[in-house]
Amino acid sequence: MNKLLIKNKMKNVFLLICLVFALNIYAQNPAFKGQGTVNQVSTVSKPVQKQWKGVFSFEDDTIYFSNNFEGGRLNGIVKDNDSTFTVLITSENTPINTSPWYAFKIWSKQKKQIIVNLTYGEGNKNRYYPKLSNDGLNWTAIDSTNYIEFEKGDKNFDPKSLPTKVQMKLNVNQDTLWVSAQELQTSKHIKKWSEDLSKKPFISNRQIGKSKEGRPLTALTIGEENTKRMLIVISRQHPPEVTGYLAMKAFVETISSDLKIAKEFRKKFTTYVVPLMNPDGVDNGFWRHNVGGIDLNRDWTSFNQPETLAVSEFIKERERKTNGKFYFGIDFHSTYDDIYYTIADTYKGNMSGLVPEWLAHVKKEIPGYNPNISPSDKMEPAIISRNYFYVSHGMEALVYEIGDNTDRDFIILKGKTSAIELMKLMLSKL
Repeated sequence: MNKLLIKNKMKNVFLLICLVFALNIYAQNPAFKGQGTVNQVSTVSKPVQKQWKGVFSFEDDTIYFSNNFEGGRLNGIVKDNDSTFTVLITSENTPINTSPWYAFKIWSKQKKQIIVNLTYGEGNKNRYYPKLSNDGLNWTAIDSTNYIEFEKGDKNFDPKSLPTKVQMKLNVNQDTLWVSAQELQTSKHIKKWSEDLSKKPFISNRQIGKSKEGRPLTALTIGEENTKRMLIVISRQHPPEVTGYLAMKAFVETISSDLKIAKEFRKKFTTYVVPLMNPDGVDNGFWRHNVGGIDLNRDWTSFNQPETLAVSEFIKERERKTNGKFYFGIDFHSTYDDIYYTIADTYKGNMSGLVPEWLAHVKKEIPGYNPNISPSDKMEPAIISRNYFYVSHGMEALVYEIGDNTDRDFIILKGKTSAIELMKLMLSKL
């Protein structure tokens, strides 16, 4: 028994050392200031341009590229010489923010090392550090020795920090090599995750609407369906924001776990989860928008797009059926570095003071971690999900942003810790 205790203690010390190392590596200095004021824009649908899907091949060559899969993005390619190729990545429409998503497959009849240059339309730059996979499921970041950035900006964050072009050295053969801006998490992957989680007896999965292109919008119910105390969790309004989705998964899995606190929480609160707000954008490999050509996180006042409308109607339906309240709403996103977009303390919702207390608890529980918090005192017009949650339903709410390059183990740790501390705090306030 003593040996086991010593072994567990050594394991915990090792994990703590790894965590501190990760914090030192991935924390940005100075802290990311976040985006400015979100302005209201028209959310009436506008055209998008679909990419051609298929296999790109070259005369008298053995190298093949393909974008013919869900989440694929490759708009054009030219062969520069026997071993060098230049890829063009363009957006679904404009104007659009700098978040160029790319994803393609490469294979060769002969074993070979090639160079691939990634380029973008005028005014756009490379944002995402390439990820590689041999099966489309397991991903690793490209080795830094095989990656070069050109014309990189001199700022720490935002588009001014990004390179206009990047170059990758890739070893290819007859087996497929996947190259992607982030780990592929398409509607197929998310459907499997949702269905697997729904095998638990206290979780159900239902369709609450359809996307503009007809894909199902689904919501998980975690806990008793008629509980009057509720939470809402949403993710992937913006297709490339995979790290936010990974944090959401860890957060939701912890609420759904066998932990004593989770079992107690589910007796008192029901959590509703919409894990994929923009299935069309994700599966089409879009940079930002839905098939209506709109940033969904600007449509929480007008509700011109079916995705936001479906979620808002679902929230209202739950309030009517339960005669209850939503106490908390969280929207998971990704950006240049970890940041929490909260509501100013002057606003008092259904569980006043919850969010700042919660983040203080998270800070205490993760050694060396100092949450980067950016509160807003402008709630109307609602425009974005966080504001809608508060203005229309009185929820304590925030946008939870994860950095594009945040260590994946740290993402999971933050998600788990955040869920545990939230459950403790919400139960303590009953």
